[in-house]
Amino acid sequence: MQRTVPALMPAVTLAASLVVATPVEASVSRPCPLIFGHGGYPSGALGADTWNRDQVRQPNNPTAIRRYKGWGASGVEADLQLTRDGTKAVMWHNTSTWGLSGPKANVSQLWWAAGSNRLKGRTITRGIFKGETVYTFREWLAAMRANRMIGLVEIKPEARQSLLNPSAVTRERAWREVLDPVKETYRSQTVILYSHYPQLLAELKRRVAAAGMESVLAGRPSWPDVTEWEEPPPSWRRNVGAWKQALDRGESRIATDYPLQLKNWLKGRCGWGSGAGDVLR
Repeated sequence: MQRTVPALMPAVTLAASLVVATPVEASVSRPCPLIFGHGGYPSGALGADTWNRDQVRQPNNPTAIRRYKGWGASGVEADLQLTRDGTKAVMWHNTSTWGLSGPKANVSQLWWAAGSNRLKGRTITRGIFKGETVYTFREWLAAMRANRMIGLVEIKPEARQSLLNPSAVTRERAWREVLDPVKETYRSQTVILYSHYPQLLAELKRRVAAAGMESVLAGRPSWPDVTEWEEPPPSWRRNVGAWKQALDRGESRIATDYPLQLKNWLKGRCGWGSGAGDVLR
């Protein structure tokens, strides 16, 4: 998602934050919401050195998916882009390859597997998922299915270069890269697509409706976190008031940069497995 509030805490900070006070008024009769983990990007004023502080926390690879699941997430928010001329849908958050091995370049200008400067095979150079690589959308969906996780997929604004391209050939190829993998599995695998870019969202809605797949636009979680993400991460406790309000509203799905802390905070305040949304297809 295009937010300045990103993901989770490093191991040392996490260990220190796991102690959560027992709620004064526990209510296990109400169902707990499903937790969606989000991996963030440092906030900062224009020109701030955010790219150097970025720790590439987004769950765009199988290692991250498993980690977020271990932290209590039932779903994750991830990021879809397209390589040059819409030839491959890939899972990567940043506009450029900053944070990956190899020369810096915009993802939309690189071929997936052709040329010496290709995207395939590059590895993450920083953060807790260091050493992981970039995956195609289809590969990412397979990893999500293997872990029985719900996928919330943002089609990044950079993808408009292919998805809204004047060339019909490029445009149709790009949309096939995005929608064909979803068509193959959406009846048995919960995937939610969205975009912050208005023209992309409008075209996505049109194409999804034409394909009879409106369900892939439904079920987005609420985002109650009030923190502006930073490196090192701010305290999760700033979000407690907003989490309580979301729980009191009966939200069935909550996205957060702090899934482990939210899971621990929810203990005793609601009942796990009692909600209609708890069954993952």
